[in-house]
Amino acid sequence: MRAIQDDPIAAGGGDAPPVDMLSALFEARGWPHRIVSNEEISGEVQGSWAKYQLRCVWRQDDHVLQVICLPDIRVVADRRAVTHELLALVNEQMWLGHFDVWSEGSVLVYRHGALLGDDGLLSLAQAQALIETAVDECDRFYPAFQFVLWGGKEAREALDAALIDAAGEA
Repeated sequence: MRAIQDDPIAAGGGDAPPVDMLSALFEARGWPHRIVSNEEISGEVQGSWAKYQLRCVWRQDDHVLQVICLPDIRVVADRRAVTHELLALVNEQMWLGHFDVWSEGSVLVYRHGALLGDDGLLSLAQAQALIETAVDECDRFYPAFQFVLWGGKEAREALDAALIDAAGEA
């Protein structure tokens, strides 16, 4: 793992390059992670329903940090149409990010692109919000995708059942 010159969390949460800040956050939370390059970090976070794979990719030229969260759900061919209908309904409910199905491997994915300032730095609060939002949204809609893919429900029925269940959790 690459050494972080200034640990932004230990130093009180000052801004840092995105991969450095995310690495420090993952380290502080005890989440397994790997720095792939100066522009990419991958890690793993335990959610309520599953262990999620996270990838964060920094595009310095555009000042965009893309957060990708994979809930390890594969879309089977015979449930593809109803899954796409569910995606449209789910994405209507979201303020940040969206769900999609990657054409390679038919994997469900949450994606969110965050535009950072001209300095290209990420704050601790931003890093936490990006990761927590990704995990929270995957947890929020995981049951709906399960209901469609393994429970055989239709899209609206699955979403309604998942949102009722989520509202009822203590």
